[in-house]
Amino acid sequence: MISDAMKEGFRREVAKYPADQKQSAVMACLAIVQKEFGHVSQASENEVAEFLGMPPIAVHEVTTFYNMYNQQPVGKYKLNVCTNLPCQLRDGAKALHYLEKKLGVAMGETTPDGMFTLQQAECLGACADSPVILVNDRTMCSFMSQDKLDQLIDGLRSAEGKQQ
Repeated sequence: MISDAMKEGFRREVAKYPADQKQSAVMACLAIVQKEFGHVSQASENEVAEFLGMPPIAVHEVTTFYNMYNQQPVGKYKLNVCTNLPCQLRDGAKALHYLEKKLGVAMGETTPDGMFTLQQAECLGACADSPVILVNDRTMCSFMSQDKLDQLIDGLRSAEGKQQ
C-alpha cells in the first residue's frame, strides 16, 4: 500500500530527528499518507507504525487526536466548524446546523456529490473571529454569519461548475 516514493518521504522526515527518536516523525509521515490517499486508513497507520518502530495503537492515537487527519475519504471540501465555547457563544452551533440544513447532510457526513464533508472541530484558535470554519485544513473563514456561509458554499460550488 505505501509506495517506495512515500517511504522515501518518510526517510527524509525521520532524518530530521536523532536516530533514537524517529517516532517524532509520525505526524509528518501521516501527512504524507493523507496527501497521497486523501485519508489515513488503519492499514496505512499499521505501515507507518512498522516503518517507525511504533505500536500501531500509538499511531492510531495520533490519527484520531488531530482533526487534520481524515480516517475515511472526505469530500473535495472539508468544512470544520468550530463549536468550542467561544464559538458557541457567538453562534458556532447555529452555523453548524445551518450548514447541515443547507448541504443536506449531518455532521460527519459527505454530500452525495462528493463536494462537501461537514465536521465539528474543537478549537481552531481564532476565538476573536468566531464563529470560524476551517476549509480543507488550510483556509480559515471568520465571522461566519448565514450570509457568509451562503457565499462560501455558493462560491465553492461555482468554482466547480456545480451551481445548485
